[in-house]
Amino acid sequence: MVFSSLGDWLGLLATTAMAQQLSGGDYAKANYAIAGVFISRLLPAVFLGPIAGVIADKLDRRKLMVICDILRTALYVSIPIFHNYFWLYTATILVECVTLFWSPAKEASVPNLVPREKLESANQVSLLAAYGTAPIAAVLFTILSLFTSAFVALIPNFTATAVDIALYVNAASFAFAAFTIWNLREIPKGAAAKQAADTGILKSLLEGWKSVSGSKIIRGLVVGMVGAFVAAGAVIGLARTFVGDLGGGEAAYGVLFGAVFSGLALGIAFGPKVFAQFSRRRLFGASLTIAGLFLVGLAAIPNLVLAVFTVIALGAFSGICWVTGFTMLGMEVADDVRGRTFAFVQSLIRVVLVGVLALAPLIAAAVGQHTFKFQNTQVSYNGASVTILIAGVFAAFIGALSYHQMKDRPNVSLWSDISNAIKGELGSITGAPTKGIFIVFEGGEGIGKSTQAKLLKQWLEQEGESVVLTREPGGSDLGIEIRKILLSHSTGEISPRAEALLYAADRAHHVFSVIRPALAAGQVVIGDRYFDSSIAYQGAGRVLEPGEVARISRWATESLFPTLTIIIDLPAEIGLGRLKSKDRLESQPLAFHERVRQEFLQLALLDPERYFVVDGNKSIEDTHTAIISRVSEIAALKRNAREDKGNLLLRPIRAAGKAVRTTAKAVNKAKPKKKAKTKK
Repeated sequence: MVFSSLGDWLGLLATTAMAQQLSGGDYAKANYAIAGVFISRLLPAVFLGPIAGVIADKLDRRKLMVICDILRTALYVSIPIFHNYFWLYTATILVECVTLFWSPAKEASVPNLVPREKLESANQVSLLAAYGTAPIAAVLFTILSLFTSAFVALIPNFTATAVDIALYVNAASFAFAAFTIWNLREIPKGAAAKQAADTGILKSLLEGWKSVSGSKIIRGLVVGMVGAFVAAGAVIGLARTFVGDLGGGEAAYGVLFGAVFSGLALGIAFGPKVFAQFSRRRLFGASLTIAGLFLVGLAAIPNLVLAVFTVIALGAFSGICWVTGFTMLGMEVADDVRGRTFAFVQSLIRVVLVGVLALAPLIAAAVGQHTFKFQNTQVSYNGASVTILIAGVFAAFIGALSYHQMKDRPNVSLWSDISNAIKGELGSITGAPTKGIFIVFEGGEGIGKSTQAKLLKQWLEQEGESVVLTREPGGSDLGIEIRKILLSHSTGEISPRAEALLYAADRAHHVFSVIRPALAAGQVVIGDRYFDSSIAYQGAGRVLEPGEVARISRWATESLFPTLTIIIDLPAEIGLGRLKSKDRLESQPLAFHERVRQEFLQLALLDPERYFVVDGNKSIEDTHTAIISRVSEIAALKRNAREDKGNLLLRPIRAAGKAVRTTAKAVNKAKPKKKAKTKK
């Protein structure tokens, strides 16, 4: 893949450069020609992608990939031989058609070649192989552009250009890939499990839109990704003419191209680590907005050297946006609609790219080249710069819109968030994905958490869910011993920091031994208290820094966040008045418990989607009704309900039948027994 991707990037540079060469210096024609190359690469995926995936699933993967690489070798060799627009576009379309069969065969093979627990790492390596080679290809293209004239001078009969050599190198890379794959006997011959690849693009768009429209987070995510690819399409389609406007040639084009992808690789590789303490939801919109602003700056820069440094930063923030967006899409979308949502996003991106690549050259050609003179000053602007400026403004606007759509802390400013992230006091809002559902009850003392947790468990079990009810501290064997230390009066006074660490120790073992195994098995876990209690009790109650307490708990739990946190709110005085006996924490002064209550309410304000506040003054029945109404909105529970749709439909009938049988039994018992007749 490394050599194949390297050759493919080199081929992309060469084909766009050839398109510009064949324009004969005509500005509008050059824009149209380069856009035509990109459209030729994208159109097959829009129309042939679903069909190619189905066919690739039914064939021998290893042989299919080898045949595809041999065909791509021949097609790239033919482009410099024919050297005209018609065959350039024809060969490009054919190459992309062949690639559509190669890619699903490769994707289906990888899970069979690596252990399941290493699949994510294998995909990361695959991503680096695919995109990390772009800067190397740019350097090679630049070297070829600089030294081709030397080759011509040294070799009398040597007439090939840098573009021709790049295309031949690309062809050789595919030949090498064919040889390598042919020797990989471990690739299984059987077809992969059929996926939803046979869904047409229109159906994918419609089904995907249904799954997207129901979530504000996913809507903001998709809107942001579309905005990102609008900007990307404008930059890709106009990069060559933009470099020409700045006075650069093929070598400069290669440098700029390499700079973009170097920044992209840096953003993908290091962005998530640098911004590890930053909320992913905010990071996505913020990075897209910053990338848009850099794009605006790029359009206004008249200097090629400054442009190179600008596109590195632009690529870095684009890489952060990209990796964050796709990570969130995998984590935020429910499993039953994830495939359709990805199909929707990918189809939408292709349609958007084709549209932008077709429209951007039209705008650039319509604007043309203009120069204005003001006394001793001369100002020039060209269509490519103006179009990139428009794309930058659009990307920044979409990024801001996406940020406001998805921001998870409405009452906390962005600058405060950045400051906390730098200090390490802010955790990523999106933790590792889990199969099960994690619901936590929080609040002060005497509010009825335990009662409501048991009622919710009963309701969920009636709905067919497997439920684990637990508590903190004391949800594990080790936790029972820690609970005695923390809540017994015989322990005496405990240092606030020691108390926080003991709760964190209990929580770490609790998550490891009880919660994560249950979630991994697809069960619903109901917890009576979790790390928000530490933030409220040991943070606000003991007057420690809540952010520091939260960071300890995030480390202890490996950032396992609940699916839903239910806070039962009640004035501390009323809750404490309900208690018949008090443990060490319950015996704290009223001011302590009021601080705890206010901290719980503040936490709920910071993330209203994850928290649900219930009035503790309501009756037990009304509180339970409000809770199950909110719990029933959880997407994963809806999925289970759909899977058990037959049972749900039959449930009223079965209930009625059971009632009839019970009544019949009662009637039969009440009837006097008849004497048995004797047979004659």
